[in-house]
Amino acid sequence: MRIAYVIAEGRGETDLLLHDVARAARARGLRLCGTVQVNTNCGDDRPCDMDVEVLPDGPVIRISQSLGPGARGCRLDPSALELAVAAAEARLTEGCDLVIINKFGKHEAEGRGFRTLIAEALSRDVPVLVGANRLNAPHLDAFSGGVAEALTPDMARILDWLDHAVPAAHP
Repeated sequence: MRIAYVIAEGRGETDLLLHDVARAARARGLRLCGTVQVNTNCGDDRPCDMDVEVLPDGPVIRISQSLGPGARGCRLDPSALELAVAAAEARLTEGCDLVIINKFGKHEAEGRGFRTLIAEALSRDVPVLVGANRLNAPHLDAFSGGVAEALTPDMARILDWLDHAVPAAHP
């Protein structure tokens, strides 16, 4: 089982890092599936949009609810998340070398969200890289049976893991 996770402290840092990892993996010729967060419209009037790109090449799906002007909170849209999960699962059935999931969050900790996709990828011996936060990292560790590897939020370190997890990444 090859699964690793990244925790970055700053808001959005893990998202940016995983987006760059996906770009580097594509450049290496890897077939990807999963999602990375891309915030396409994050001005002051939209402090909390969560848009995910289904790998390898879209679509982009907004998974946050529109709470209206002046809303300070952010809430996940469960039906939009289901669309993103279904799209990523379809890509897995087409075959891929690496699954990247922008976040192992509350839904995954509760057995929903991308959890089934992650489990299916691991059962197919496809490596999985996910973002996590300190709150949900213990749930990811329990889900993986204690084998999920914590990676520092450093591109070189993650690419090193990738080289070992996906031998095909070597030219």
